Amino acid sequence: MKALLASTGLVVLAEMGDKTQLLAMALACRFYWSTVLWGVFAATLANHLLAVMAGAYVAKFVPLDFLRLATSGSFILFGFWTLHGDTLQGEDQRFQYSPFWTVSVSFFLAEMGDKTQLATLALAAEYQSILAVWLGTTSGMLIADSLAIGVGMVMGKKIPGRLLKWVAALIFIYFGLQGLVPLIPSILLRRIGILCGSILLGFAVYEFKGMKNPGPPFPK
Repeated sequence: MKALLASTGLVVLAEMGDKTQLLAMALACRFYWSTVLWGVFAATLANHLLAVMAGAYVAKFVPLDFLRLATSGSFILFGFWTLHGDTLQGEDQRFQYSPFWTVSVSFFLAEMGDKTQLATLALAAEYQSILAVWLGTTSGMLIADSLAIGVGMVMGKKIPGRLLKWVAALIFIYFGLQGLVPLIPSILLRRIGILCGSILLGFAVYEFKGMKNPGPPFPK
């Protein structure tokens, strides 16, 4: 149960502001919400099954402490990746099959190498429970992308999500630092914490400047 709940929660966080969430929002403007949701479900089942199998395979050959260290470090990186944000690069216009297959193929390929897939791999290596992590990460994707589909239906466009992005990033970084506590010396942990705080401050300053200087207005 712990693996299921942790996998669901962490993937919901990883998906906030992610490229595949933006993709769900864009596709919901073009297709029925049920078609998009079923396409997301099918693509996620296939994609995350590959990830959990890879994670379980890796865990057989890599020491547990090293895996935990790598998982904690990856969570910190996922937090900063979330702050960096993603953009669509034509994925919503890339395939022209039937609506279901357009959504499924687009999602499957967009998710390859994405941080939610990497988080799934890390969770499978950590918990060594293929079924629980597979179901949990798939549920997390459906929860997060259902929100995006709702936004796409109601708004018909991408909306800012700075608050969600920052909350998700901070929780990821917190879990990463907590995971490092029993694995590394306290003096090194403090230095990593200071480094993370400095990077977060840099992101905050960058975003604040971007809000103050949004650029020239679009011509009417």
